[in-house]
Amino acid sequence: MAVAENILIVINTGPDKRNNHYAAYNMAWVIRRYYKAKKVTIMYGSQAVAMTKKGTLASFVITPQLKKLTADQFEGLKAEKLPDHLEQLARFEKDKMDIDIVSCGTFHVVEGFAKDIDDRSNIEDFIDPIKWPDACKLMLEADKILYY
Repeated sequence: MAVAENILIVINTGPDKRNNHYAAYNMAWVIRRYYKAKKVTIMYGSQAVAMTKKGTLASFVITPQLKKLTADQFEGLKAEKLPDHLEQLARFEKDKMDIDIVSCGTFHVVEGFAKDIDDRSNIEDFIDPIKWPDACKLMLEADKILYY
C-alpha cells in the first residue's frame, strides 16, 4: 500500500464537535507512527480557531472508557499510558512525534483574542499562528488533505 508522505489534517469545527478534534489528533498519531508519513501537519481553520486559546484543549477530557476503546485497537498500547486530555495529546504529538500544529492567525485577530497575526499571547504555545501564504502552501504541497 502506497502511503502519502505529506499529510495535512484540517480541523474546521469548534468545541461543539469534540469527536472531530479527538479523531484528528488520533489520525495524525496513527499516520505518523504506523504508516510512517514523513510530514504530518494539523491546521486549525477559520471555524476552529477558538480551540487554539490557552486551556481550551485541556478541557477536552479523554475518559478512561475512550482510552480503553482506543488502546484496544493497537497491539501493545496500554490505556493507562494515554493522555488525560487533548492538550497533553497535542503536546506529545508536537514534541515527541514531530507533528506540526498551526492555525490561521488572521482569524485570531478577527475573533478578538490577538492584536495581530503573530500575537501568541492568548494561544497555546505549541500552536504556531500562520499567515495566508503559509496556509496556502501547506494545502498545495500536501499529498493528502483530511478534513474534520
